Amino acid sequence: MDQLQNQKRILVVDDEESLCEILQFNLEGEGFNVTTAYSAEEALEIQLDSFDLFLLDVMMGKMSGFKLAEHIRKNLKITTPIIFITAKDTENDLLTGFNLGADDYISKPFSIKELTARVKAILRRTEITSVDKTPNNIITVDNLTVDFNQKRVTIGDKIVDLTKKEFEIFSLFIENQNRIFNREDILLKIWSDDVIVTDRTVDVNIARLRKKLGDYSSIIKNKPGYGYYFNQIT
Repeated sequence: MDQLQNQKRILVVDDEESLCEILQFNLEGEGFNVTTAYSAEEALEIQLDSFDLFLLDVMMGKMSGFKLAEHIRKNLKITTPIIFITAKDTENDLLTGFNLGADDYISKPFSIKELTARVKAILRRTEITSVDKTPNNIITVDNLTVDFNQKRVTIGDKIVDLTKKEFEIFSLFIENQNRIFNREDILLKIWSDDVIVTDRTVDVNIARLRKKLGDYSSIIKNKPGYGYYFNQIT
């Protein structure tokens, strides 16, 4: 069995009990530890920060999957990967999902094989951070190193001269390699509420950051209509 699955906990939230049972059976067959909830309200009774992945149905009773995801991200401040499962697949729905911090979006009907593949892909991207981060609070990607104690980025033996905001933005991306951030996300996380800044400020800072990263500039990608994300080197 793939070592990735060992001890990985997945929460499935869907008001179709039969679908929850099918997903639980198949994902547990792959070695995952699966918990199910039949509503967003029921999910909120569970310790959500103990999971490695959320599978959320969009269309549910009083609280939708979108609302649950928004609560998870904004109120609980949990960055655990989210995959939406839904019959809604219009462009607006996709944008809503990704803007709420979703990592993937799979439309019903879907094959269990496809969903399992997507789950594994998301968890592998998440695993990169935990594998590369050392007890000294350092993340290494190829020849690039981020030292969070020293607030320093180096490429080889050369220090990359970043401003405080540039370092914070880069840290946000590299610590959340499984997530797309739109400009609003970045503004809320990097700039304090009492400072008036615009979306353009985000673009300018990221452009400067990319320039300073030189050959590693492509490590930060922009998905049009969705936002910025960390592009893992393969």
